[in-house]
Amino acid sequence: MTTATVTSPDTSSTSGLSWTPRLWGTLIVLCAAMFLDALDVSMVGVALPSIGSELHLSTSTLQWVVSGYVLGYGGLLLLGGRAADLLGRRRVFLVALGAFAAASLIGGLVDDGGLLIAARFLKGVSAAFTAPAGLSIITTTFAEGPARNRALSIYTTCAASGFSLGLVLSGLLTSVGWRWTFLMPVPVALLALVFAVRLLPRPVEERAKGGYDVLGAITGTVTVLLLVFTVTEAQGAGWLSLRTLGSLVVVAVLAAVFLLIESRAAHPLVRLGIFRNGSVAQANLVAFAMAGAYGGFQFVVTLYLQHLLGWSALQMALGLLPAGAFIALSAPFMGPIVDRFGTGRLLPIGLLALVSAFALFLRLDEHSSYLGLVLPSMLLLGVGFALAFPSVNIAATDGVADEEQGLASGLVNTAIQVGTAVVLAGATAMITAGSAGGDSPQAQLDGYRPALVFVTAVALLGLVVAAVGALLEGRRVSAPAPVADYDYQSAGSTTARTEVLSKH
Repeated sequence: MTTATVTSPDTSSTSGLSWTPRLWGTLIVLCAAMFLDALDVSMVGVALPSIGSELHLSTSTLQWVVSGYVLGYGGLLLLGGRAADLLGRRRVFLVALGAFAAASLIGGLVDDGGLLIAARFLKGVSAAFTAPAGLSIITTTFAEGPARNRALSIYTTCAASGFSLGLVLSGLLTSVGWRWTFLMPVPVALLALVFAVRLLPRPVEERAKGGYDVLGAITGTVTVLLLVFTVTEAQGAGWLSLRTLGSLVVVAVLAAVFLLIESRAAHPLVRLGIFRNGSVAQANLVAFAMAGAYGGFQFVVTLYLQHLLGWSALQMALGLLPAGAFIALSAPFMGPIVDRFGTGRLLPIGLLALVSAFALFLRLDEHSSYLGLVLPSMLLLGVGFALAFPSVNIAATDGVADEEQGLASGLVNTAIQVGTAVVLAGATAMITAGSAGGDSPQAQLDGYRPALVFVTAVALLGLVVAAVGALLEGRRVSAPAPVADYDYQSAGSTTARTEVLSKH
């Protein structure tokens, strides 16, 4: 196995908060790539009606413009994270970012629905490699503690901004032409690629004994791909259809085989012991619930505002702007806030704000006002994501050894994508069942409300997990383990282990 130790003249200063211009440039490049990855998850939604009209796509085909990206992104994240650890984070990041730019250009130029879906799938695959590689570059470049918290807060806030601003930018660009939703990322990705070549730290490769878990990589990737494919297709095939149930059975069998392989492999794709780190396990569960609930909520809001209230794409873009703007403006302040209060406290508060935002929207009706319904929910959404999204990413990589940072990054990003696919599919099914195929305002409301109850319940589950995690963390802090029992493997970096020894 190949592991990489990053050596750069700039990294010596990462333990403090006074960073060199090169470090800032590195962080900005990684933030730009993550912003584009997150942006693409949500940006196409508003453009779908225009795409379908121009390319003459049916509804079932059109949904794959979204699902194709999610399938590639969610299905290959584990492989992408491990590839970053084994092949080199810098190398994987640069190649994947170039592929992302190429796929974006193709998507903006094609006139065939099949080619468009293929381009979207390729973009998802590219993002599956840039996201964990970028996150692990940060966690191995910036020293664990205030410096890493600050870097991760800025980085993940950019991701949350991209996720929440996707609809806003999509509305603005679609008013000009839907192709611009695909072409806009091209120059940004190319510019980020040019600076990445110059700024990203060059690792010194060190050979170590080991090998590749080929069977685990194949089984794990196929399992996640089939799961995402099944839940995205379940709406059309039916959740209780033989096709869907049979596919879920196959997923369960493949998952069991994957766990068996990983428990016996000498160098597994996913070292199962990583989940003994309570912070990692909790963060992945919260990420699943948080991203899934937001994905379902975003879908309901889009339909409600456009179909029932008759908003234009531009009106919706401006109406949803407060959430994204709040998240973006909060980026410089999140690092100190995380240092002051810790992720254990911020996660439950952030999830509570999200639950409140979703629950508040349950008051929707045929004549809801912007000030009375939409704006309060958007502000709560902004607060929730600003607090929870950086915290969940910090918690997901906290105390993980440098050689497994790509794995930890891949796991949390997989949780986000699979959560989005699963909850979105459930919300879509509830909308269809509740409305009973009717187009009247009341029929639409009868579909939206159950879906909102569902996404609120999912977010509430995430809140419970976060609150329990905070309670357990408080107990661990009040009763520290003796030095002899301390798990140095879980402690992660040399810096962290040195700090532990100095405290004892």
